[in-house]
Amino acid sequence: MSSSPVVIEDINLSKAWYRTLKQISDNRGKEISPLLLSITNFEETFEIKNILNAHLKTNRMASVETVSETIFPESLYHYLKHNRFDLYNQYLENLNRLKGIDKSNRHGTYFERLIAYEGSEKIVNQLELIISSLKENKIKRRSKLQASIFDPEKDHTNGMFQGFPCLQHVTFYKSEGRLIINGFYALQFLYRRAYGNWLGLINLGKFIARESGLELERLNCYIGVEYLDKLKKEDAKNLMKLMENYISD
Repeated sequence: MSSSPVVIEDINLSKAWYRTLKQISDNRGKEISPLLLSITNFEETFEIKNILNAHLKTNRMASVETVSETIFPESLYHYLKHNRFDLYNQYLENLNRLKGIDKSNRHGTYFERLIAYEGSEKIVNQLELIISSLKENKIKRRSKLQASIFDPEKDHTNGMFQGFPCLQHVTFYKSEGRLIINGFYALQFLYRRAYGNWLGLINLGKFIARESGLELERLNCYIGVEYLDKLKKEDAKNLMKLMENYISD
């Protein structure tokens, strides 16, 4: 476990994930605490992602794309021709089926919390409030540009393991026609979740930017504990060897 913050900044999501894996593999323990990740340009090296997906499939774990869609359903948004209101409605109509297919969704999904957060008096579409605020000529209160995931009433339990929600909240910052998205995690599983989580946040940021007439500039992500989880260090190093040829600039 690291004793000081680890900062990883890159223009390539795939290489940022690889660098994070290498940081843990080359040091003692199986954790980084905390990790600060910053991505611009949002490039990907698809050979690296394909190798990771094949490895995850061998271990019967969800693909990068499946994980990313829990944060933002990019494929549905594209299918609905980028109509955000159809996206909200169609997603909520399919929600019970999504929860039935994957038991990890039984407590809800990230996107559900973003568009249908159960407030004390009403259901709140947090993303629509953020988009409306960003489209104003002058944002009256910048602290309004945030969305909560964690619900103390539902999520403070005594269970030994609770996989949802690791993402606590997201915030947005607008500057000169550009948008920055910030994500905050208490704990994140590097091998089976991190790549998909970061891709999902990027796609969420692009969605908010598109609907607000902006351009996504950067993803910042703060992770309290980045944990190697279902991968031994020897296996992590073997996985990195498969990716080495695609890392050089």
